[in-house]
Amino acid sequence: MILTILKLLGCIALLMYGMKVMSEALQKMAGPGLRHILGAMTTNRFSGVAAGALVTVAVQSSAATTVMTVSFVNAALLTLAQAISIIMGANIGTTMSAWIMSAGFSFNIANLVWPTFLTGIILIQFGKYRYVGDFLFGLSFLLFALGMLKATGIEMDLAGKPGVVAFFSSFQTNYGTILLFLLIGTILTAMVQSSAALMAITMVLCATGAITIFQGIALVMGENIGTTVTANLAAMSANTQARRTAMAHLVFNVFGVIWVLIFFFPFVRMVCGVVGLDPTATEQNPTQLSFALATFHTFFNVINTAILVWFIPQIEKLVCLLIKPKKAEVEDEFRLRFIHSGLMKTPEISVLQAQKEIILFGEQMQRLFSLVKELYCTQDEQEFDKLFERIKKGEDSSDRMENEIGKYLGDVGAAHLSDETKVQIRAMLREISELESVGDGCYNLARTIKRKREHKVWFEDNLNDGILKMFDFLDEALTRMNVTLKGPVNENSLEVSWQVERRINALRDSLKEENISNLDKQTYSYYLGTVLIDLISECEKTGDYIINVVEARLGAE
Repeated sequence: MILTILKLLGCIALLMYGMKVMSEALQKMAGPGLRHILGAMTTNRFSGVAAGALVTVAVQSSAATTVMTVSFVNAALLTLAQAISIIMGANIGTTMSAWIMSAGFSFNIANLVWPTFLTGIILIQFGKYRYVGDFLFGLSFLLFALGMLKATGIEMDLAGKPGVVAFFSSFQTNYGTILLFLLIGTILTAMVQSSAALMAITMVLCATGAITIFQGIALVMGENIGTTVTANLAAMSANTQARRTAMAHLVFNVFGVIWVLIFFFPFVRMVCGVVGLDPTATEQNPTQLSFALATFHTFFNVINTAILVWFIPQIEKLVCLLIKPKKAEVEDEFRLRFIHSGLMKTPEISVLQAQKEIILFGEQMQRLFSLVKELYCTQDEQEFDKLFERIKKGEDSSDRMENEIGKYLGDVGAAHLSDETKVQIRAMLREISELESVGDGCYNLARTIKRKREHKVWFEDNLNDGILKMFDFLDEALTRMNVTLKGPVNENSLEVSWQVERRINALRDSLKEENISNLDKQTYSYYLGTVLIDLISECEKTGDYIINVVEARLGAE
């Protein structure tokens, strides 16, 4: 018996490993384009469901799809509404795994293992087809594990062991037992973080007669709740929108479990009727039992999606109520709002949407710079550390925004456009590049301020006032930049921004000369002078980036 149990556990481990290798290989084949595939297919709630289902069927893991979706939301690459529709589709796509396993219980699936192994090994040797080989290698492990599971289940012969039969027979077929098995399924799935593994165990238990189809379906319902733990764990350290996405997955599955519990026994009888199974019979066909479990899993997720797909806005509101953003996260919310990676209907109009996104980009860079000013003035140690992390996060977000807007403009530019629009796109690409440099400048200033604090470098009042004045000039330059980005080109003047830039340069020269004089007089240490020059130089470079944005917007070279 101990050897048989070890064989069972080994089969489950092999099954999980096979699915992991398959999932990773398919994700590598898709590459970074997977996010854009998801984005392009989520133009509405129904295409979002289809995208989630197709991707999950491809990677054979709803947990992988859900975790990827949570990470995309965390990176502000997908909206919460898009993510909810994708997760609904992922729940449908994951039913394919149950059908593959039920097939493994209906015929000798091991016959497919060896040719799949051979093909996979051959392809792995060819670098060009390495990922296809990895996928087939994982698939062969999966098929082998299913074949071994079936053989191990027959060998266990649980139905022929009086003690096992007596134990499971002690559970009456009532709601109390159903709730107990639902809880067991939830806990076990949360522990192993693989609903597919628990589905395989459930099929073995049902096929060997250890548990009834009612108890098996209750375990499957618990697996649907337990599988949401993976995404929620992945989202714990993520931003508010990502945590809301993971919570939406839990809300979706819990709602499904609740309505199925209300109609549990009629619903199970209906599912069993579809596959020609009598749920009350003492002698059951193992193949029919496995197909009944797969059918229930499919009906549960398809019907649940069909109901809730109409209520995505309400689910979005619910998870927003359940998970409130922290104050710092509200202030640091960096995300694309006006453009998405969907198919562009009119490229000329898409350019206008991109310009709106660039306006938002500029406003966020000014907000990021305001955090730098706050960082320079703060005295509290904990507050300083929080502000520094927020600035670092803001600089990371500016990189993502540049990449996403740049890719979007690249896609628009590939269409047939007027010469005027092509010139506009080139100017916008320059704008986002310079805006990203403003974000880099803010982070570099923050690092210099942190170095100043760590080495206990303190400026005299006149130097401190000079730095604060430089910050005020930069803030004014950012304000003028954002006015220029928002307004019509012909109603803005480059000269106004150049006046601010000249004041920045003049103050830079004045502070540098004062620094040289103070070093000659040995008024303060050379290191203090170095920190001062680093701050002044970074401010001046940031001012250059700002004027470059304005020049790009107004068409100046």
